[in-house]
Amino acid sequence: MTGYRIDATMRRVVALAAGALAATLPMTAFAQDFSITDDRLVTPGVLTVGTGDPVYPPWMLNNDPAGGEGFENGLVYALAEELGFAADQVVWIGQTFDQAIAPGSKPYDFSIQQISVTEARSQVVSFSQVYFQPDKAVIALPGTAAETATSFADLQGLRWGAVIGTTDNDYLVNILGVDDAAIYNEQVDVFQALQAGQIDATLAALPTALFMTAVQVPEANIVALLPADENDNGHGLLFEFGNPLVEPVDAALGALIERGVVDDLIATYLVADPDLPIISE
Repeated sequence: MTGYRIDATMRRVVALAAGALAATLPMTAFAQDFSITDDRLVTPGVLTVGTGDPVYPPWMLNNDPAGGEGFENGLVYALAEELGFAADQVVWIGQTFDQAIAPGSKPYDFSIQQISVTEARSQVVSFSQVYFQPDKAVIALPGTAAETATSFADLQGLRWGAVIGTTDNDYLVNILGVDDAAIYNEQVDVFQALQAGQIDATLAALPTALFMTAVQVPEANIVALLPADENDNGHGLLFEFGNPLVEPVDAALGALIERGVVDDLIATYLVADPDLPIISE
């Protein structure tokens, strides 16, 4: 099995970014009693949104959530308009991934950070409906055994790295049976470990893997895709547990999904090669 490089794909994503999705979406009047001055908001009159710091393409381009170019910030600005907010009424707050999924109060109305909806997380935070379900990709440098892996048994013999608290790490433990992966605080730490030869491979959602192998670690390849984890339902918006904003925001998200806005964002930013090899057992 040989690795697959996605440089051309990512060049297309970056080229699309400058003019992508200057959407003019009709505003929807929701059945829920909601207005932009709703006192359920962290700051009435403003939609406060949490995300990573830094942020990465294709989820958000140019490390600039407010730029609106990318899948997740494009979705947020479409959602804001659906709720009645102008673009300049959206405020971004950066957090680590670990902070986002931790229990307790949140300094934002919701967070968007490729956060997977799982049963365990749903015990301490609340989620919207799922807006995207990515494949998992195996990323490795040339010359490692990952390049020729064809089975879970082959993958179990690799030195793995993953971010603490992520479904990538859960996948390694629960699906692949890898319980000795090196654990890091942030995705960038995993990238650096891979480049330094400290690990053989890592897992990431396919869109993250596309950017990583094209820009962040261009010497690395996507060597395989893996089957979905039945415990990972896909990405959702994350709210403080029991937040009453879940209902109106989820209604707005549902309207965007129904109108095809989310599908358009996926087609623009989250492109992938259909012929990547799959390791399923």
